[in-house]
Order: sequence, then C-alpha cells, then structure tokens
Amino acid sequence: MRVSVQAGDIDIDLGGAVIQIDEALRQIRTQHTWTVLLERIRQARENALEAAVTAAKEAGLPERGSAFRSLLENCALTRKPDQVLGAIHYLRSVEGVEDSPPRVVNQLFSDAGIEPPGNLSLYLNRLKERDFLTVPPGMDDKNRFAILTEVGQNHLDKRSRA
Repeated sequence: MRVSVQAGDIDIDLGGAVIQIDEALRQIRTQHTWTVLLERIRQARENALEAAVTAAKEAGLPERGSAFRSLLENCALTRKPDQVLGAIHYLRSVEGVEDSPPRVVNQLFSDAGIEPPGNLSLYLNRLKERDFLTVPPGMDDKNRFAILTEVGQNHLDKRSRA
C-alpha cells in the first residue's frame, strides 16, 4: 500500500503494510509538519473559493456555472449530496443569495454543465437530517432558505481534503 500527500514543499510518501503506514501517519500527525500540511490544504481550498468569488464578480456572475464547477472540482465534490451542499454553500457565500428555490439551485447545476439533482427536496431534507443544513427561525422551515451548519461546513472541509 502507498500513501502520498504533497502540499507545496511538504511531501509525505509512505509505503508498506497498512499497519506500518498507520503507525507512520500517527507519528507524522504529532509533528508540526502535519499541521502545516493541513493548513496549506485549507489555504488551497480558500484560494479556490476566492477565485470563484473573483471570477463571479469580475464577470458580473454570467460565468457562475464555471465558478461553481471549479469549486466542485477543486474541493473534490463528486457525490450528488455533496454537490447540493456545495451549491447551497456557493449560493450563500459567493453570490450572497438568501432565497434559493429549486429552480435557482437546478439552474446553477445547469450553468455548470452538471446534471441537476432532480428531487432537490429529498437531498435537502436528508442533508437537514444529517445536521448539515438548517433553516433559520421565522422561515417556516422552507428548504429554499437553508444554510450550512457548522457540521455541514466541516463536512465540506473534510471532503475537500479527501
């Protein structure tokens, strides 16, 4: 088995049996190198998000599809539930949209050249059940006002590091 991670000038390349790699990873995690590596990965994710924001603002948002696609690709969001969570994050954080009915979310997917989720309510309800999304009080529990919870944000952060 082999595990290889590279972030800038930090290169971790481990090979051997699973138990050997697990032990080596445990040792690396206690070192400052691991913290620096994770910070660089977080910074790369933030840079991708900033690039998406910049591209959207500079283009007056007509390139929103490519910015959203870039976010999905840079954060390795390949599963539809993760993509829906990413779409809500993109709409709220990048475009500043507070009300996103299904047609807005589906249009974002279409603009990116990605098959829309179909039964969006099903995805949103499952994401709410997993505590990845919540609807702020006073919004009559309507999914169109859903926002990411801290758990949802952490999930996206983990997916982008996977």
